[in-house]
Amino acid sequence: MTAEYSAHHLQVLEGLEAVRKRPGMYIGSTDSRGLMHCLWEIIDNSVDEALGGFGSRIDIVLHDDGSVEVRDRARGIPVDVEPRTGLSGVEVVFTKLHAGGKFGGGSYAASGGLHGVGASVVNALSERLDVEVDRGGKTWAMSFRHGEPGVFADKGEPRPDSDFTPFRDKSVLRVVGKAAKGVTGTRIRYWADSQIFTKDAAFHAEELEQRARQTAFLVPGLEIVIRDQRETEPRESVYRFDGGISEFAEFLAADSGVTDTWRLTGTGTFAETVPVLQPGGAMVPTEVQRECVVDVALRWGIGYDTTVRSFVNIIATPKGGTHQAGFEQGLMKVLRSQVEQNARRLKVGNDKIEKDDILAGLTAVLTVRLPEPQFEGQTKEVLGTPAVRQIVTSVVTKELTARFASSRRDDKAQTAQLLDKIVSEMKARISARTHKETQRRKNALESSSLPAKLVDCRSNDVSDSELFIVEGDSALGTAKLARNSEYQALLPIRGKILNVQKASVSDMLSNAECASIIQVIGAGSGRSFELDVARYGKVILMSDADVDGAHIRTLLLTLFFRYMRPLIEAGRVFAAVPPLHRVVVINPGSKPNETIYTYSEPELHQLLARLTKSGKRWQEPVQRYKGLGEMDADQLAVTTMDRAGRTLRRVQVTDAEAASTVFELLMGNEVAPRREFIVTSSDRLARDRIDA
Repeated sequence: MTAEYSAHHLQVLEGLEAVRKRPGMYIGSTDSRGLMHCLWEIIDNSVDEALGGFGSRIDIVLHDDGSVEVRDRARGIPVDVEPRTGLSGVEVVFTKLHAGGKFGGGSYAASGGLHGVGASVVNALSERLDVEVDRGGKTWAMSFRHGEPGVFADKGEPRPDSDFTPFRDKSVLRVVGKAAKGVTGTRIRYWADSQIFTKDAAFHAEELEQRARQTAFLVPGLEIVIRDQRETEPRESVYRFDGGISEFAEFLAADSGVTDTWRLTGTGTFAETVPVLQPGGAMVPTEVQRECVVDVALRWGIGYDTTVRSFVNIIATPKGGTHQAGFEQGLMKVLRSQVEQNARRLKVGNDKIEKDDILAGLTAVLTVRLPEPQFEGQTKEVLGTPAVRQIVTSVVTKELTARFASSRRDDKAQTAQLLDKIVSEMKARISARTHKETQRRKNALESSSLPAKLVDCRSNDVSDSELFIVEGDSALGTAKLARNSEYQALLPIRGKILNVQKASVSDMLSNAECASIIQVIGAGSGRSFELDVARYGKVILMSDADVDGAHIRTLLLTLFFRYMRPLIEAGRVFAAVPPLHRVVVINPGSKPNETIYTYSEPELHQLLARLTKSGKRWQEPVQRYKGLGEMDADQLAVTTMDRAGRTLRRVQVTDAEAASTVFELLMGNEVAPRREFIVTSSDRLARDRIDA
């Protein structure tokens, strides 16, 4: 670094050099996320064609050599010469930044690609890119290396390290074959540049499938086929949905419905001043009329989780923007009005509903389509067009108000249930806030309001304390004698608690067992749950080692998963593993007998076979524990409660969406899928596992 700073110190990066120098500006990062972004820049071009009614199938192939290929049957990239540059349309698209057919030329009414940098950025960041276009009865081809056009001297399969000869004087768009009459389309295959992307960057098939499924929902009738050839056994996934975003909302919803899936649609217009290219080459500010099409699918479920997916021209906007703000504003306006109109029936008094009360249990897919939307950056995560907010608010307000005014019996019943749910969420929020304030005001001299049946521990150290939720009073009596009262607390529950997957929030809170568990843990429930104020470091579910015990454990886990999920995510929920058998080995002479515990039938048989082989005898009959209450206190302490010898299973949620789907399948209202699951999985059941 020198003190001198003059014009010759300035660098001017031409063409695609800027992309290779600062890739993060265009694709966000150079890890797997940026690699996937590149792929979607190419796929979205094909999707834009399908959105315009050209082509109904897109094939994506992940090759075993690290390359990826995207094929479509759309109009094909133009192959004629672009007059201003003198280059073919293919070369313009792949080598010139801010060049394309989506700058208002009339080729696309609405599209996701807006900046004209997608294909050229992918080309610049590729070690090799090949493109073939079927158009005009011919197949045209061109290849690039690091964004520079030329010819690869392939011997057999195309490879990025083949000898490459760049074009010197003039680029050539080669004719490599004939295309059938009327057949058009584009095929692009590229190898990402290992010098640009990190070593661990890779195409994730799961993420690709998730995005493909999402796109297929957003463009009804579009079929997306993914072939992953990187595995020993290649796999293929096909996505096509004719139900559109209504089907998407139902797919995303994990809980039972309070309402059906409602569809809110409408359009609005707005004026916008934009620079328009004139025939002479000048850019003149011109006021143009835009049309914005709004399409929303939404439904409320019995849960409290909120899932809102927003899209602009099928491009996901995970950070929202003006369309999502308008959607929430419309919901607030209509539902506040409806609650006020029904205040006497709902018994709301002077309390006001808030946005969180309305969004609890909501699953919504919001899409808007408009020409040339304004995004914040090339990654297009936030919509910035100001006029869209008022249009979305107007459509949501009008359509939702009409739904509440409907005279249909189903609509009346569902809207009434929805208002009841929103008001119950409001009351639960106010109650949780009041309880929290009351707890803060409590002093040490005041009596505790914890349930009388709680057998608490002496320690106030949360990190060291444990709460055992035990099944029944018989197990409680034994556990009292077996526990370490310094740090182990006990809470008995009576039988099988409420299945909260089917029940409403109010039913759950009014259930004595569920309310006791939430009260004892002391961190609230649902949206108001605060992990930091939980009273115990571990929550251990201790149920009998039989079918009923497994069912009770499942019901308890359903309660924790739906209303205290942060406890599970923090790894603070465990299942105790009590033994099934107690084997007393008879030792000769005065040597004391040895006690061995086993935890499964196979383990017992292996133990007995080993004892027989070594010539040892055991007391008959072998004790089989049917429940925790059958154990003596010292036996329960040694096997299940004493930290020195016990075994605990930590309950984990590696994939919240998958876990939610399983809970809904096993514990939800829909019986038919559960019956089908039982029938199709029956061959995996071992009869000796049935406790009968």
